[in-house]
Amino acid sequence: MHDTSTGTTALPSRRTVLAATAGITAALAVQGTGTAHAASYNDKKLHALISRMTLEEKVGQLFVTRVYGHSATAPTQADIDANLKEIGVRTAAELIAKYRVGGIIYFAWAHNTQNPHQIADLSNGIQQASLGQPRGLPMLVATDQEHGIVCRVGKPATLFPGAMAIGAGGSPADAHTLGRISGAELRALGINQDYSPDADVNVNPANPVIGVRSFGADPDAVARLVAAEVKGYQSSRVAATAKHFPGHGDTVDDSHAKLPYIHHTREQWEQLDAPPFRAAIAAGIDSIMTAHIVVPALDDSDDPATLSHPILTGILRGRLGYDGVVVTDSLGMEGVRTKYGDNRVPVLALKAGVDQLLNPPSLDVAWNAVLNAVRDGELTEARLDESILRILRLKAKLGLLEDPYVSQADVDRVVGIGTHLAAADRIAERTTTLLANEGRLLPLSRRSHSKLLVVGADPASPSGTTGPPTGVLAAALTELGFQATALSTGTAPSAATVDKAVAAAQDADAVVVGTYNVTASSSQRTLVERLVATGRPVIAVAIRNPYDIAQLPTVPAYLAAYSWTDVELRAAARVIAGQVRPRGKLPVPVQRADDPAQVLYPIGYGLSY
Repeated sequence: MHDTSTGTTALPSRRTVLAATAGITAALAVQGTGTAHAASYNDKKLHALISRMTLEEKVGQLFVTRVYGHSATAPTQADIDANLKEIGVRTAAELIAKYRVGGIIYFAWAHNTQNPHQIADLSNGIQQASLGQPRGLPMLVATDQEHGIVCRVGKPATLFPGAMAIGAGGSPADAHTLGRISGAELRALGINQDYSPDADVNVNPANPVIGVRSFGADPDAVARLVAAEVKGYQSSRVAATAKHFPGHGDTVDDSHAKLPYIHHTREQWEQLDAPPFRAAIAAGIDSIMTAHIVVPALDDSDDPATLSHPILTGILRGRLGYDGVVVTDSLGMEGVRTKYGDNRVPVLALKAGVDQLLNPPSLDVAWNAVLNAVRDGELTEARLDESILRILRLKAKLGLLEDPYVSQADVDRVVGIGTHLAAADRIAERTTTLLANEGRLLPLSRRSHSKLLVVGADPASPSGTTGPPTGVLAAALTELGFQATALSTGTAPSAATVDKAVAAAQDADAVVVGTYNVTASSSQRTLVERLVATGRPVIAVAIRNPYDIAQLPTVPAYLAAYSWTDVELRAAARVIAGQVRPRGKLPVPVQRADDPAQVLYPIGYGLSY
C-alpha cells in the first residue's frame, strides 16, 4: 500500500494486519490480540511455525543486515545504487524477498533514520514486505541507540546522557527512566531491539572503543545500572541487548580495526567483567551481543569470543545459564575477520552458539555459507532450529507475531514530547561532575563575568542532529544571562588558531573551553595553557573522557560532561551559571598523566557548591 503522492506507506488496517499474519495465527491457533497473549505462543506452537519453513527461510531468519534507504520500497536512486553494489538488491523489500532475513539494523549513514515519521513508515514497510512473503514472519528492527556518543536516532526524539554520565549520576532510577522513555520512543518508531546497554567495565583509560560508552570502572555499580536500564527498555516492549560479552572494557585496541586481546585471568574476569552480564541475565535480558576479542583465560584457541564455543556455549549458556538470543557484533568489523574468511565466520559463529548474525560484509557470501554448511552436514538443520526458536520466542514476547505495525499518531503522541525532554534534562543535571574549582570560581557570576568566550573542540554529532558543542554552550550560557561568543578551535588547533583564541580572550571576562580526549602531545594543551596565561579565568569542560584534567593541571575550574551532545552541554552550562549544583561523582578513577599508578581523583570524587 504505497502512497506515491506522499512517498509514505499507508498504515495497514487492523483487518490487513490480521490477513497478513493469517498464516501465523492459523498455524498457532492463538485466540485474541495484544501482548498479554504473547505467552500463548508456547514452544510447541513456535515449533509448528518452524516446521513450515524451508531451509532457505531458516537460514535467512538468522541474519540481521543493513540496507540503504529511507523507504522500504522507494529509496532514492543513490540508495538503490548503494544497495545494488553492496547487497545485490534495490530495496529493503527486495532484500527481504530474496534472503528472507529475520531482522534489519538501522543506521543514520544508510539514511534509515531521517525523522520520526519517516522511520515509522520505513519500519511498517519492512514489516509489510516480510509478512507479504509466503509463510512470512515479522521482523526484528534494531539499532544502536546507546545515547551519548553512539546514537542513530536523533532529534526531535529525546536524547539522553550517555552511559558514563549516567554512571556519574549513580542512580538506577535514572537508568530505568532512560530505558523506559527511550524504549517507548523506539517502539513508536517500529524499532523493537536496541543494542544497548553497554555492559563493559571500563577499567582501562586508554580504551579507544568503549570509554564513555561504559557506565564506569566499578563492576557492581555498572551491574546495578545495566540491570535498571534493561528493565526500563523491556518495560516498553523493546528488547535490550547487553554488550560486548565477555567484556570489552580492558583493551587498548579497537575491534573495528583489529583483534584485541584481553589478558584478564579467569578470576579477574569473574570479578571485573562478569557482574554486569550476570545482572543483565538476572534482570531478564532479551539479547546479549558478543565481542570480537580474544580472552586466552577463557579460550586458549586464539579465536575471538564471537566464534568461541567455550565462551558462548560453555560460559554464557552453561555457567551463566543464559538461554536468550545471542547476537554477534557486526561481522563487518576487522576483529572477527582477521583469522577466518567471510565465508567461515558465520558458520563458526553458529557452531559457537550464536543465534543472530549481524551485518556481514557480504550477505550473499554469508547466507550461502550457512546454507551450504547445512547441506554439507557441517551444521544440522536442528541446530538452526534451536536459534530460530529463540528468535521466535523473542518476536512473540515483543507482540510482533500479533501486530508488528506502528501508527503515525503514536509517533506524535510519544516521540520527543515535553515530559520526555524535561526528564532528560533533569537526569543530565545529576551527572555533571565538578573536578576542580580553585578560588571558588564557579558558579560564575553574571555581574563580574558577563562576557564569555567559548572555545574548544567541535566533534561531529553522534546522531547528526546536535551541536556544534561550542555553539550549544554559548547559546545556553547566553540564555542564562551571559554574553557568550563561540569560537571553534578543533581537536588539534593550529598555532594560528591558538593565537586567534588568545586574542579573542582579551575581550572576555572569562573563557570556557571544551576539551576532547587531550593527550600529552595534543595542541589542545597548548591552547588551554596559553588561555590560562592570559590571566582570564578559564573553565574547562571535558566533553568526552573525564581523564583530560590529568593533562591540564593549571586549569582553575574543570567539569566533566562525558559527551558533547546538547543535553549534557546544556546541563554543564546550568552548573557553570549556578542554576543547578554539580552532583555527579566520578564513575572511573582519573590517574596522573606522568604516573598512571597514582590516582589523582578516585571513583566517587566530585565537588559541589
